[in-house]
Amino acid sequence: MASQSHHLNFVLLPLMAPGHIIPMIDMAKLLAKRGVGVKIIVTHLDAARFSSVIDRAVESGLSIRLIKVRFPCEEAGLPPGCESADLLPSYALLPNFFTAINLLQKPVEEMLNELRPNPSCIISDKHIVWTVETCDKLEIPRLVFDGMSCFTQVVTHNLYTSKIHETVGETQPFLVPFLPDKIELTRPQLPGLFNPGPTDVKGYRELVRETEVLAYGMVVNTFEEMENRYVEEFKKLERGKVWCVGPLSLCNNDDLDRVQRGNQTSVDFDQCLKWLDCKKQRSVVYACLGSLGRLSPAQFIELALGLEESSHPFILVVKGGTRSEEIEKWISDEGIEERCRERGLFVRGWAPQVLILSHPAVGAFLTHCGWNSTLEGISAGLPMITWPIFAEQFLNEKLVVQIQKTGVRVGARGVVHLGVDEKPENKVTRDGIKEAVEKAMDEREEGCERRKRAQILGEIAKRSVEEGSSSYLNITRLIQDIEQLLNNKRF
Repeated sequence: MASQSHHLNFVLLPLMAPGHIIPMIDMAKLLAKRGVGVKIIVTHLDAARFSSVIDRAVESGLSIRLIKVRFPCEEAGLPPGCESADLLPSYALLPNFFTAINLLQKPVEEMLNELRPNPSCIISDKHIVWTVETCDKLEIPRLVFDGMSCFTQVVTHNLYTSKIHETVGETQPFLVPFLPDKIELTRPQLPGLFNPGPTDVKGYRELVRETEVLAYGMVVNTFEEMENRYVEEFKKLERGKVWCVGPLSLCNNDDLDRVQRGNQTSVDFDQCLKWLDCKKQRSVVYACLGSLGRLSPAQFIELALGLEESSHPFILVVKGGTRSEEIEKWISDEGIEERCRERGLFVRGWAPQVLILSHPAVGAFLTHCGWNSTLEGISAGLPMITWPIFAEQFLNEKLVVQIQKTGVRVGARGVVHLGVDEKPENKVTRDGIKEAVEKAMDEREEGCERRKRAQILGEIAKRSVEEGSSSYLNITRLIQDIEQLLNNKRF
């Protein structure tokens, strides 16, 4: 394939947020391994975050290049250096963040005009809506990358067209129509398109949806064997132009790449490995609620105490954002870190998640159900303890718990919008956490069956990216489609 595609040059334009840029870096490596030249447009901050991984890829012979663009923080009313969504001091600044992204159009167009050889296509994050105009202007095919499952895409479409959620009360369960499975939701569990928060970027989600359908096709981080019925449904909606190329995290075979995938890790990983090496196989619960998720101090307390009371060894990733001082004060005053020293490991900031999940001592993953984390848990063959917080995470929970039957709920009831504390009635309790952990780690018949299903799905995920399998072949088709498109000049 490499000999056929060496003349192709793909430009990747990720959204400036860890959960969006990480899979696109993985995708860049996969495309480069197939002989495609890849350029990734990034801010100076993200260039620093990912330079080690990209440098190693280049040293191995891959044609990948980072192109830096200055992120206009201050022009958009953001603090200096605030170049990524995870660095926003307040989610009230989300409108400013998207203003800054819109200000990138002109400098990026100038860069694209100067690129030689010319871009064969642009794969843009769906949230960078001005790429529609840019690609039309420069006559470059535009593909969209969306970090959601096909299941979520189909559910979202059916909600959008049926408006069924508008016909029911606030907490009244309803069935999503026209799905292969019986999926029941409530309005508070819906993503922002249907359930906007106080800091939502008004009109932007509608614009994302309008421009998304104008793309030549969509690249999806999933694998067909996991959600085949929903892949087929989504292809019908997208005129067949859907390439399922995941799980993208599985492109990282090197331990150093796994450790440095994303931000620089804040933990001494050798120390972390030694701690895990001392634990029994499949005995540890790994708890991490994502790069943007910020539990309130009250919810963090319930999580920490629920893990402690469960009696299982655990790794807890601590992320408090603007309220980290309150959380750290409670940890210190309560003495929980010292009290759990033999059984619990507290990790601050960024953790090398993929490497931790692959360790044989880890037996379950307590997750916010962000799609990257969900796929990483699936690929590791682990049962999941699900605590969705915002965005489409309640839909991912349905996929894991109800369709795959590999997860256990902690009992979260509704979306907690970014920058807003949970409603009292939606609070997740330590008892709910403890019960879910015990259920996921249970070694009786139900627990063993769940664990077996998770292990089988993990094996299928790994096979899907091997040569000749579905995701590998979809990358081949993607490359061939762009070649044919350019030859026919039909874009």
